[in-house]
Amino acid sequence: MDLTVQQFKADFFKALAHPLRIRILEVLSQGDKNVNELQSIIGSEGSAVSQQLSVLRSRNIVKGTKDGNKVTYSLCDPAIPELLNVAKQIFNHHLIDTISMLDKVNDDNMKAMS
Repeated sequence: MDLTVQQFKADFFKALAHPLRIRILEVLSQGDKNVNELQSIIGSEGSAVSQQLSVLRSRNIVKGTKDGNKVTYSLCDPAIPELLNVAKQIFNHHLIDTISMLDKVNDDNMKAMS
């Protein structure tokens, strides 16, 4: 078995394993932004945004392009928005399953009380 691909996947998902990094990718899915724009949209301190961008850059998930005295960030791979959408769909499926389970428990409790 080729562990190289599995290691790449593990490292890739580790790089995504932070809520602020996910939010940055969601914003960049809408278009390229500089740190100030990201900070404004996300509502987080610039240092936190810069730190998370550094992690994403180190894994080649985002890239920075110098534009005068600003750096504009963009996604390295156009499939990132699709990946985020699939993750949201999986979350929604889990949420629907949980709600269904809670509804069943509530129904069972109501029947037991009758």
